[in-house]
Amino acid sequence: MLSVLSNATYRRLFLAQVVALVGTGVLTVALGLLAFDLAGSNAGAVMGTALLIKMLAYVGLAPVINAMVARLPKKPVLVGADLVRAAMALCLPFITEAWQIYVVVFLLQSASAAFTPAFQSLIPSVLRDERDYTRALSLSRLAYDMEALVSPAAAALLLTLISYNNLFLGTVAGFLFSAAMVMITTLPRADVVKGLTMSVWHRTTLGTRLFWANRRLRSLLALNVVVAAPTALVLVNTVVYVRDVLHRPDADLALALACFGIGSMVVALSAPRLLERAGDRRVMLTGAAVIPIALAGATVAILRASPEAGWWWLLGLWFLLGAGNSAILTPSSRLLREASTEETRPYVFTAQFSLSHACYIVAYPLSGWVGAAAGLGWAAFALTILAILGSAGAFLSWPRHSRYGRGQPETEEQSVEQSAKQRASGAR
Repeated sequence: MLSVLSNATYRRLFLAQVVALVGTGVLTVALGLLAFDLAGSNAGAVMGTALLIKMLAYVGLAPVINAMVARLPKKPVLVGADLVRAAMALCLPFITEAWQIYVVVFLLQSASAAFTPAFQSLIPSVLRDERDYTRALSLSRLAYDMEALVSPAAAALLLTLISYNNLFLGTVAGFLFSAAMVMITTLPRADVVKGLTMSVWHRTTLGTRLFWANRRLRSLLALNVVVAAPTALVLVNTVVYVRDVLHRPDADLALALACFGIGSMVVALSAPRLLERAGDRRVMLTGAAVIPIALAGATVAILRASPEAGWWWLLGLWFLLGAGNSAILTPSSRLLREASTEETRPYVFTAQFSLSHACYIVAYPLSGWVGAAAGLGWAAFALTILAILGSAGAFLSWPRHSRYGRGQPETEEQSVEQSAKQRASGAR
């Protein structure tokens, strides 16, 4: 897997991604402490609002920003987004009111909505060999999982030496390092999108229309729903289940979350071999089958199990949920790559970024509100139903065999992309 790092361009971009991810994880810890300083017992409401703003920026702004910068070279877009993120992180130590957090978070996450899809759509142009690209996806998944494990530990260690306000400076350094790595990297010439002369509105909606025109991407849209369900349960309700129901110490909360991450990492490490032997469809739909079963098990464990047995059930089920999520997430960019061309790739990746985060806007409140109103067992049950619906949609949408080649639609009609090119050609 590490052999892909022999590509100097990818190595620098991957290093930029890892450092920026760690900085973002440290930012999350510091932001929670800042919210507590400003709002006290209402810190949860402040953080919840901040996370909602983050998701709304991802869902609403990512397609618009991508449409506006689509014709620009990738390098200034990526560097500019990193510099904006660094500037916003630098503002955080000087905040004195909760509303200021919301403004800074909105601007920072808007920059992330520009950076992440542009970065992800660039990698297929850097690694054109399918095996190398699959290895890169596994490394990327590992980077996200390691960030979830390493960043809180790093922040806890640093807090023994410095105040939380200084953690923001670490985040600033991470974004500046990412910008520097992109700046010194020679990016492929194909990073300038040409040929699409549509209006900004057409470019804004193109990715979503391409999703709907392609059966595999429609299946991926349903799989995004499946992934959102266990993620919401784990991130929103694990702390309540571990501390209030099982009465376990704080360290056990970290252990439960680590099991979720370890399950994801195990599958990510195995992904290149699994995908080579079984293919995208079998691996991803296996994840879609495992997740509802594990969520149903979590529902039973929360409602029925004794505290001691419930703890061991929790660890095992969280491991399965992490593995199921990784089985879907790790290969997902392969579908995006195959369903797009050099011209449409930024739009397809942006649509995935936006649509996947839209699922969390549904799943997070469902997990939190049902859990608070009716109990954790009913929250797990509601998320199980959500995952079953997504899984059913994925199985029904994804054809067993495709009669079309790479980059082609899997419907009888012409793709939106093809018709757009014809309109552009006619205009010329």
